[in-house]
Amino acid sequence: MKIIFDLRKTGLGNNGGSSTLIKSGNTLVDMGHEVTFADSMNNRHTWTPLKARHKKIKTDGQLPDADAIIATGYKSVGPTINAPSRCGIKMHWIRAWEHWQMTDDKIVKKVLKVPTIKLVNSICLQKKLKHYDTESYIIRPGYDYDQIFPKHIRGGKKVIIGGLYREGVHGNRKRTEWLFQTVRILKTSDQDIEFWLFGSESKPKSFLVDHYLQSPSAENKNDFYNKVDVWMAPTMSEGLHMPPAEAMLTECPVVATNAELSGTQDYVIHKQTGLVSKNILDDFIRKVGFMVKNKDDRIKMGKEARKKIISLGDRKENMKRLTDLIETLNEGTK
Repeated sequence: MKIIFDLRKTGLGNNGGSSTLIKSGNTLVDMGHEVTFADSMNNRHTWTPLKARHKKIKTDGQLPDADAIIATGYKSVGPTINAPSRCGIKMHWIRAWEHWQMTDDKIVKKVLKVPTIKLVNSICLQKKLKHYDTESYIIRPGYDYDQIFPKHIRGGKKVIIGGLYREGVHGNRKRTEWLFQTVRILKTSDQDIEFWLFGSESKPKSFLVDHYLQSPSAENKNDFYNKVDVWMAPTMSEGLHMPPAEAMLTECPVVATNAELSGTQDYVIHKQTGLVSKNILDDFIRKVGFMVKNKDDRIKMGKEARKKIISLGDRKENMKRLTDLIETLNEGTK
């Protein structure tokens, strides 16, 4: 099968979204498919080598023939729609509600109402699209079981609570400040806590942070997750939030919120794989505090957490769902 990931006007950089696309493309290549990343700029992603062909496109005539062309961001929807019919069925893999790109009204007009087949990566995005009478198929990227796994090194004298550090607009939507507010309160009442973060940005300037890992390798990230006892995920604008799920693969339970777009509805089941707080800071702090104080609950939920992520499938299983869907939809157009 021939597949084009359309990155024109979006590009690839050192971020989670680009990493997911590259790993999806690489998995498809390993499965024997012909994958092209159509871009309007150079590949600026350095974390993971790209196995698929990366091609800078100046005109539609330079696009290869394909079975499907998939828009990967809101700005790439226009180029995808205008691609020649020989590029196959036109799809859009919606992986976030990109309100930082455009207003809701424009999202509806320029993204939801245009003639692409909508793919989403999560339950919450599918529900969001249904609110606007837009149907979609859930295609998750899958997980790296061979890179993230339990090492059974958790359980030091102090309880380590961890999270993802981001700044700016992405820090706002991931509610990084909630992490600091939670730790500030809990450290006041309990000195047996350590606060660990990782991210792509420079180390945050806060005395609250006990350990920071910048742009970790897969091996270092696995070690990091394996030492964290409770993962905090207060996000409010995600599709499928990846770090909590990765932490869960190491048997680390998660505290999330019931925000509409928390990005964790697919795997954080309240009192089973973690805790789901109300969408307010005080309740989030209480839920994290409960986890800190109750080791047996952490261990029990952590084991169930890993089972839940395993049930969602690895990258090959999920990319097989994508190719099966493309095949079925193409058959329906004949």
